[in-house]
Formats: sequence, C-alpha cells, structure tokens
Amino acid sequence: MALRIAVQMDPLESINIAGDSSFALMLAAQARGHTLFHYDVRTLAYDTSEGAGGRLTCWGAPVTVQPVEGAHFTRGEYRLIDLVADIDVVLMRQDPPFDLGYITATHLLERLAGQTLVVNDPASVRNAPEKVFVLDFARFMPPTFIARRIEDVKAFQQRMAGRGLAGDLVVKPLHGNGGKAVFRVPADGSNLGALVEMFQNAWVEPFMVQPFLPDVSSGDKRIVLVDGEFAGAINRKPGEGEFRSNLAVGGSAEASGLTVAEEEICAALGPELKARGLVFVGIDVIGGKWLTEINVTSPTGIVAIDRFNGTDTSAKIWDAIEVRHAAM
Repeated sequence: MALRIAVQMDPLESINIAGDSSFALMLAAQARGHTLFHYDVRTLAYDTSEGAGGRLTCWGAPVTVQPVEGAHFTRGEYRLIDLVADIDVVLMRQDPPFDLGYITATHLLERLAGQTLVVNDPASVRNAPEKVFVLDFARFMPPTFIARRIEDVKAFQQRMAGRGLAGDLVVKPLHGNGGKAVFRVPADGSNLGALVEMFQNAWVEPFMVQPFLPDVSSGDKRIVLVDGEFAGAINRKPGEGEFRSNLAVGGSAEASGLTVAEEEICAALGPELKARGLVFVGIDVIGGKWLTEINVTSPTGIVAIDRFNGTDTSAKIWDAIEVRHAAM
C-alpha cells in the first residue's frame, strides 16, 4: 500500500546527501512508491475552531528526491497540509536542540495518535532525551554525574581519581547533539571553573560529567536498532587532534560487529525501545562495553553502516513502519 509521508526536517537545501540518514530514508520510501512531503516544524498549527477534535496542519510541499549532488530534490507548490486527512506517516527528523520548541512539537504531534503514525513516537521522544533516558540502563554506563555546582563536580572528579579513573573528565551539555560543546577537562582541573561558568551561562539545565575513557581512541561505536532489533554498526574513530569521534566533527568510520557486552546491551534495550514506539534508534558504546547515549530524536549513521556492511537499513526501517501502520 502506497503511503503519504510528511518529513519534518531541516531545509533540504542544506543536507549532505552523501551521508544524511533522512535523505536515505526518503530515497527508500520513494522507491517503494510512497509519496513524500517536506515541511518545517515551525509551520505546525493546531486549530480547534472547526469542531471538537482539533486539526493539526503544516505548510509543506510535495518533493521528489534523487541521489544527485546539487540537484537532489524537486519541490512542488507549497500548500496547507492536514496531517490526518492528507498524511499517513510523519517522520520526525529535524535536528535538535531539544528545547521548548522541540518539546512543543512533540505535544502537537502526539495529538495524531491513532490517526497518523508518527516515527519515532513523539511522546516517547519527549520522555527519552538522549542523555537522560540512558540513565535507565546505568548498569551499562561509565560512572556518570549530572549537576550544576562546581563544588559537586570537583568532588566527583576526586572520587573518580581515587578509583583509578585517570582524573580527566568529559563535560557535555545534557541536551546537546553531534558532539558539539563536549569538553575534556585535565586531571588538574585547570579549566574546570571557567568551563562550568560557561555551561551555567549557556544552559539553564544541569550538564553531564563522566570520566574520560581512554578507550575512545579506539573508537565510539554507533549501533542502530530498528524496532528493538540490531540492524548494524560502525566504529567511529576520532580525527587528528580530537578526542570526539562523531562524524559531524571530523571522525572517520570503519566496519564493525558487536562484542558480547554490546549484544547484552542491545538485548536489554530492544524490548523497551519497541514498546515505546522508538522505531529508529542509534546507541553509542565506547570500548565495546560502555553505553553513553541512546539517540531517539534524529539518529544518524545508516548510510555509513550500509556502505561498510552491504546492508539496507532504510529498508528495515520502512518494513517496520509499514507493519506498524498496517496495525493501526
């Protein structure tokens, strides 16, 4: 059955089609005969004036896509799109920040429940920010500290040093993405005060602190799960002069399978992800055993995974979406 799919994402003009997971999903959907629309999350509107139920719309346009750099999409005329009457599936794929605008969009999209399938489930996305949801699986995580007072952070650093964990820290925003604003603090704490001041001025929420894991030099593995099942993995290695391995900040990728510990992590997470309607999820694991993030907002990595492993992760994702839509 052909589906009408509205993709909520950033401007198509700005994407890198060579590695963009949203674009790969659009290509795969189009190949199956599905119809694509694109809209900006900022055009969502909810209207209760036409009856008791309310009506959620966006300002969007039909698009066709092709894997041709510089000519990768063609857009039709913009029009008002009813996300129930005109659409079968909404792909929520805009990049964070996970701010009040993002959260409000999930509240609006949640009102489509039972009428239009939203992937990933917006209520579950709202309740599972990457660096908070992962705390449910703390047994797989490195020692982790979430706080805002510098005195608390210094005490944590001392405890880690006392346990033989080097003393270096990694400090990152609680709702950041793509490796942005992730800092390494040396064991002497020489820049800790200034860094905490910067975080306190830039963000109202606490930040996350973890001991620096030397194993990151060997890579930070991105593992993709589709409807709770392992679909593929790549190992991302830091670039020259970097400790961050995210591809968005210059990391490189290599083919990878799973360690025994990673298989255990996937087995533990899978049923919960499926139950929450989190169809496309990317988890990050360092050193073959340390779970650091569960990415549910706009996970990436499937293009590189498929390139190295000869797989078709987009097809697995659409298989799962079509099954879920048929069951509505």
